[in-house]
Amino acid sequence: MEQKSLLSLDPRSTEKLEGTLERVVFHNEENGYTVFRVKTRKGDSVAVIGHMAGPQPGVAVRMVGRYVENAKWGRQFQMESYETMLPATTEGIRNYLASGLIKGVRGRMAQRIVDKFGEDTLRILDEEPQKLASVQGISAKTAESIRKCWVEHRCIRDLIMFLQPHGVSTSYAVRIFKHYGARSLDVVRENPYRLAMDIHGIGFLTADAVARKLGFSSESDLRAEAAILYMLRQLSEEGHVFYPKDSLISLVESRLEVPQANAGRALLALETEERVALENLDGQDAVYLSRYHHYESSISSYLVRIMRSPKSVRFASPDKIVDEVIASLDMALANEQERAIRTSAREKVMVLTGGPGTGKTTIINAIIRVFATANARILLAAPTGRAAKRMSETSGREAKTIHRLLEYNPREDGFARNEDTPLACGLLIVDEASMMDTMLMYHLLKAVPLGATVIFVGDVNQLPSVGPGNVLNDVICSGVVPVVTLTEIFRQAGESEIVCNAHMINRGEVPYLESSRNRLSDFYFIRQEDPERVADMIVDLVRSHIPRRFGFHPVDDIQVLTPMHKGTVGAANLNVRLQQALNGHTVAVRRGERRFCLDDKVMQIRNNYEKDVFNGDIGRICRIDDEEREITVCFDDRHVAYAYEELDEIVPAYAISVHKSQGSEYPAVVMPVVTQHYVLLQRNLLYTGITRGKKLVVLVGTDKALHMAVANNKMRKRFTWLAQRLAKGLGMAMPEKGAMQTEKERIEGDG
Repeated sequence: MEQKSLLSLDPRSTEKLEGTLERVVFHNEENGYTVFRVKTRKGDSVAVIGHMAGPQPGVAVRMVGRYVENAKWGRQFQMESYETMLPATTEGIRNYLASGLIKGVRGRMAQRIVDKFGEDTLRILDEEPQKLASVQGISAKTAESIRKCWVEHRCIRDLIMFLQPHGVSTSYAVRIFKHYGARSLDVVRENPYRLAMDIHGIGFLTADAVARKLGFSSESDLRAEAAILYMLRQLSEEGHVFYPKDSLISLVESRLEVPQANAGRALLALETEERVALENLDGQDAVYLSRYHHYESSISSYLVRIMRSPKSVRFASPDKIVDEVIASLDMALANEQERAIRTSAREKVMVLTGGPGTGKTTIINAIIRVFATANARILLAAPTGRAAKRMSETSGREAKTIHRLLEYNPREDGFARNEDTPLACGLLIVDEASMMDTMLMYHLLKAVPLGATVIFVGDVNQLPSVGPGNVLNDVICSGVVPVVTLTEIFRQAGESEIVCNAHMINRGEVPYLESSRNRLSDFYFIRQEDPERVADMIVDLVRSHIPRRFGFHPVDDIQVLTPMHKGTVGAANLNVRLQQALNGHTVAVRRGERRFCLDDKVMQIRNNYEKDVFNGDIGRICRIDDEEREITVCFDDRHVAYAYEELDEIVPAYAISVHKSQGSEYPAVVMPVVTQHYVLLQRNLLYTGITRGKKLVVLVGTDKALHMAVANNKMRKRFTWLAQRLAKGLGMAMPEKGAMQTEKERIEGDG
């Protein structure tokens, strides 16, 4: 194709441009925006801007667009659409292979492969990859690895080219391929709505856009079914285990534009396919995703069965043993603390709850000593790694995450421990039980031996679990399980302003804010109205003031918690500010708007059982390998590798949401409390944030915002039916609270 002179082009006209992708200047993997240079057949080097999926030097590109004049960069070709062709020349093939598209193949190896096979290289990769083993430095094992990468690359490349015009990013294309494998393109063409149902992060609107471009009707049954499932999943992310049928249909109609008649038909079809479960609860129809209906029903039956089974650990004289253990503690216990120990020796299941400083750890250790006198097998567990580690430190015994306790197998995507191979224990103590969602409680109870004593320990006033359900609260409200609530604060804990103020907040009282200037306190409130100044103060506190005055490490010891992600004092902006202030490393990788630097503090944001890292785990980036296109994160004593395509699983963690901090404790906590966060100014959120701090808590904000948070005790209702199932399972009266509300009543009740 003959190229016109650049100067003779009309900037408004549409042009075609062909050439070889010479160099990638900039590429945003999140949205595909790319700046690159193309060498034309005439040898001209042209700057091109536009959106491209996975640009690789050496590839031949045919583009449609127009020339524009950039005030800073001069004349550029603004690409509107493109298609790529594999390179045909040996130089193009070498550049293509050396660009990093195949893991482990870089400049020198790419050169040796091309020297061996010349222009036939790509055919060899497609048809006779075993011949790669004849190249110097490539073993049969390496040749097989290259073959697998090449096949995967070709499949992903075809998928990317298909999805890119529909706004699906490269990272999601990779995730789609990992989920469906070589069938990916066929699956997307047959039913693009499966993307919204199967792939985390791809929403209904994106799948709907792909479907419409493929000719699917807006009245399609597939569309209505996908909308129902997508909305139920969205609601589960808000904590709901089920949703009222009428409210669900109204939401699907208003948010996803699915007519009510279509949604009703879709619900019946999904029920027939056993993808949803419908059940009449309290006179109203409830809709569950099938697995959550199974989880909730099974939790009730498992717990009732455990409670009705004989206790495997029996004491000849339980009161005498408890008296001996209490006497050995060398401290006076409050009545409720003593009652907790005696209850554990008699009952099969018990809940121990209480705020900070009320002695939950002391009582756990006392209960362990009681059961140890009977040589009972004792297991300790918690939902998160940090909570399990803290439990180990305070008890002197091994404590595991619930996933490790149940021996999760990522290859089989299941737990080795279940009702067929139960845990071997006479006593199971689960700490931070308020964090357990419906799914985790189901798998845990499924593996508990019938004779075991089970004790759930937690602070019911904290935020509920991130996942669906309100399990600990429902178990308490059911009235079927003995509950011991610790309220008396130990003398030493009572000297802490963190502990005292946390209990004041929990009672609905504004905390004591005027610390003595003559001594170091562990709780401070710094008044500042302007959110920009609040952000400045937080950076200064973390970088300078707190380390200098209290000796805390700014990254390892101090954690900024914030109610929201967006806004001036939201997690996103604070992370950018704190990263700039605390990390001077220049070795970095960009992922959309995020920049990951060597030594950055990062957090895993969803469970990855294959990597054995879980939502909320915090680590430090200890290695960035641009050649292998992966970074390594150190989580305590474990090193976990992430390919660049997997970096959407981690986020900077200099500042994190209060929700993500559950189950963790930090030496020092800094937290903004501003009216900008009015939507989330809730008592349990403020309480949870404050109780994460062990030695120091600093709030920065306004009295008005603080008063708003303390006064707001209206927690958003989660639709669950566990309490009612438990009560019915043991033939008890149904709890008065927990009756189903309509969506309108729920919103009005939320204020």
